[in-house]
Parts: sequence; structure tokens; C-alpha cells
Amino acid sequence: MGFVDPRTDFGFKRIFGSDRSKPILRNLLNAIVYDGEERITDLEILDPYQNPDLYSLKQSILDIKAILDDDTIVIVEMQVLPVKAFTERIIYNTAKAYASQLKRGEGYWLLKPVIALTIADFLIFPDDDDPNPISRYQLLNTATGRRCSDHIELIFAELPKLEKLPEQLETRSELWLYFIQQAGKLDRAPETLTDGELSEAFEVANESQLSPEEYELAERERMKFWYERGQQEYALEKGLAEGLEQGLEQGLEQGLEQGLEQGLEQGLEQGLERGRDREREETARRMLSTGFDVETVCEIAQLDVAIVRELAEAIAQTPEADDRTQ
Repeated sequence: MGFVDPRTDFGFKRIFGSDRSKPILRNLLNAIVYDGEERITDLEILDPYQNPDLYSLKQSILDIKAILDDDTIVIVEMQVLPVKAFTERIIYNTAKAYASQLKRGEGYWLLKPVIALTIADFLIFPDDDDPNPISRYQLLNTATGRRCSDHIELIFAELPKLEKLPEQLETRSELWLYFIQQAGKLDRAPETLTDGELSEAFEVANESQLSPEEYELAERERMKFWYERGQQEYALEKGLAEGLEQGLEQGLEQGLEQGLEQGLEQGLEQGLERGRDREREETARRMLSTGFDVETVCEIAQLDVAIVRELAEAIAQTPEADDRTQ
């Protein structure tokens, strides 16, 4: 057996949000938030881990909320696929956590700092040439760089920027990011990741420690993860091909220079959308054929329930479906 994937909802909360996770989460936050300094000596996990319903998998947003020993609030999220207005959603959730501290009649001086740590399995800022996987944002004077306040801080960790082998990892933060990025693909823990809390994290993630129900959930979430990743890659490839073809056609019709520029842009956008729609329907067909219920298929394939039911009815009427039911 290997390890549950920390990038999934079940894996992330089991490793970093369960009853035994306080030392693990503390070490992770000291490594990433405080650059390896042992600033956090204790913390309280506000939403303790509970098994989610086996048949209602949530979206790929993974949340853990904790209060540190200096009363700082930390929100930890992980996102495995890019979504529209992602950074705006992070800002909204952080501001909401900050504002919701006060009860009616309480003064602003009672507010405590909020840190939002977002770990992403994609490039959040693709135009940023900084090779460092971790970036930090605060309220600053844009002219002088002077901080207005340290009460709100956004920290982003982009996993694709970490392109190192285990023996090349240098900092504690790199060790943790490698663990999150690679643990679900490993059969055993690398020697460089077998000390202290990292060793404990691998122990918690070990699939041999799972109950049958937990193992089933872990497998379903693993399948969901790869369905979504495959859907994204297929849509991108299909969209690029169709967009290029349509862009060239429009370019020839509208004039080489202006047409190529406008046609490629419009064709790429339309092609990507068509590719996504086709892949969503193909994903839904595969899942329905393997026994997934309509509600789960709607959530994973991101299709309207009417479309999924129509696909289910079409599959049920095929000769292959009749053979499977005999």
C-alpha cells in the first residue's frame, strides 16, 4: 500500500486536520508561514476532522482553520485545479474571517491578525517569473513598501514551481511542499522526509491505517481528482487545436495580420469551451457506466442535472447496458 493523496479533501484533512494533527500542522505552518522559525508553540484546530459523507464528495477546496498561541487566526486552503476569480475568493474569505471576529458592540482593537495560506497544484500567477514557490502579500504603501498593517497576510504556495528531487530539498518548507505534491504517488517515504513531524505525517497518510470505509472514500476521491485533471488537460489540448484551426480560418478571411490576432483569440476561447463541454459529457458517460449516481456525476463533471439524466437514460437504453444488467 501507499499513502493517501494530501491534495484530496480526505487526505488533506486526515493529515493536517485530525485529532492527532496538531504537531504536524504546527510544523507545517512554522515552516511555510514563519520560514522555519519555531514561532508557533501551540495551536487549536477550530474545525476538527470528521469523515465526510461517502456519497456526497465536496468540491476540491480544502479548508483548515486554526488559532495560534498568539491568537493569530490561520486559514489553510488547498486547490487542485484553477477556478475563475480564485484570488478574489481567497481575499473574500480572508476578509470575512477577519471581520467576523467581532460581536455586536466590540471594539476594533480586539481584532486579531488573519493569515491565509493557500496551497495550489497549479500556477496561480503564471506571468510571475519568481522561481520561489512561496509568495507573500500584505497591505503596503506602493511607493515606499511600508506596511500599513500586518493584520492581514496572504501566502501562496504554488506546487508546480517545486521541481526538485528529494535529495535536493533544502528548507523545511520545501520538504513539506514536496510531501503534499508527491506523497500520493509514493510507495514508501524518502529517507530525507523521515524525521519528526514529516515521519508522523507519512504514518497518518499510510493507507494501511485506513478502515474499509476510509479506504473506499480515499479511492473515490483519488478517482475524482484524476477525472478532473484529465478533463482539464483534454479540454486544453482540444481547445488549443480547435482554436488554432478556427483562428487560422478567420485570419485568412479577415486579413492576415488583423485576422490572425483576433481569430486566434476568439477561436481559442471558443475551442477551449467546446473541448471542456465534450470532455465533461465524456467524463459523465464513463462515470455513469461504472455505477456513479447522478448527483455525484453532476458534481464531478460540472454538468446540469438534466443533461446527466439524459445521458443516463441514453446509456440505459444501449445493448451494452442491457448485457450488464443480466
